[in-house]
Amino acid sequence: MEIRKENVDVVIVGGGPAGLAAAVRLYEQGIRDILILERETHLGGILRQCIHDGFGLTRFKTTLSGPEYAQRFIDQVKELGIPYVTDTTVLEVSRGKVVTAVSSGGLVQWQAKAVILTMGCRERTRGALGIPGERPTGVFTAGVAQAYMNLYNRMPAKEVVILGSGDIGMIMARRLTLEGAHVQAVFEIQPYPSGLPRNIEQCLNDYDIPLYLSHTVTEIHGNSRLTGVTVSAVDEHFKPIPGTEREYRCDTLILSVGLIPENELSIDAGVDLDSRTRGAMVDEYFQTGVEGIFAAGNVLHVHDLVDFVSMEAEDLAESAAEYVQRGRLPECPLAVRTDGNINHTVPQRVSGTRAFKLSMRVNRPMKDCRVVVRQNGVELASKKMKKAIPAEMIQLAVKADRIAQNGDLEVSVEC
Repeated sequence: MEIRKENVDVVIVGGGPAGLAAAVRLYEQGIRDILILERETHLGGILRQCIHDGFGLTRFKTTLSGPEYAQRFIDQVKELGIPYVTDTTVLEVSRGKVVTAVSSGGLVQWQAKAVILTMGCRERTRGALGIPGERPTGVFTAGVAQAYMNLYNRMPAKEVVILGSGDIGMIMARRLTLEGAHVQAVFEIQPYPSGLPRNIEQCLNDYDIPLYLSHTVTEIHGNSRLTGVTVSAVDEHFKPIPGTEREYRCDTLILSVGLIPENELSIDAGVDLDSRTRGAMVDEYFQTGVEGIFAAGNVLHVHDLVDFVSMEAEDLAESAAEYVQRGRLPECPLAVRTDGNINHTVPQRVSGTRAFKLSMRVNRPMKDCRVVVRQNGVELASKKMKKAIPAEMIQLAVKADRIAQNGDLEVSVEC
């Protein structure tokens, strides 16, 4: 098969909220030779199926549904005439910034000056959980159930049990209830909810759907179709406690048990991943360890608000534009380290020459605490918090005039 070869300044892999926002900001920064590659038949990413509101309050100062939020960026892309190709699968991104993709038109290779990775994330499935039992129909991830209902107008369930208190799972508990299904309960293996407090209130409490913490599904029943699940309480090591088993009769089990950044292309390109985020290791410019390859959005670290995804991608685009125009970016020799209370930070490296924004999550719920950034024992920035939970991302601005040129940064939580 003949491979068509083309040159382009910037290739954006993924046409979701991060990719679209990056494309528009690149154009505003003077970069005109841009190409967006999208696997689905339409731009917009996961937002196309998120018909509930609550998007856009930070980015646009108004409440929007997912499709409305995505459409604002799609309209801008079309108005600016930024090229995009849908129904196209990227097969490989090389260290030399060659992007190979296939579509109905055949195999194409683009030699780019910079590549922006915005592939988003995927859901953890039943296979990752290792729940004993047969493999009947009726076991869905929350995103698949959401697509059935919101994109294809199909009702997948009548009697429902939900495993995991992730935001999509709780939103689907409300959606299923509104469409006439009976959601018996939501079970969470952790001793605290994994979703946002507003979703617990609006999606569960408002509809009298119980949430059981420190519980998990330990067996799946049924052959051709799911007939029920066994649920057990778990101890502090997440092991089922004998004698706590209870069976729930249901035809559908919805899994909302975490999201994983979609980084197969990143790995093939030689990008180093952070074992905590499962996304790329990046510096304050959102450049990975491979020069000229950038990452932002859920492919970098899973966000709780899509507004932050777009805003992060816009910051990335400014850095990518500078890279294309100048041919390189400043070195970032200072590492960002954390104590045991912080799960991760983004970025993981900084230059020490300019202000930057630090995004992070805590490992466990904490009250009346202070997040502190220090360098060589000197406090650079801090933020007081009445409540810090793993479900909510914390952002902290660090000013340039306080950073020394040597010495790693230490991020800690003091309670």
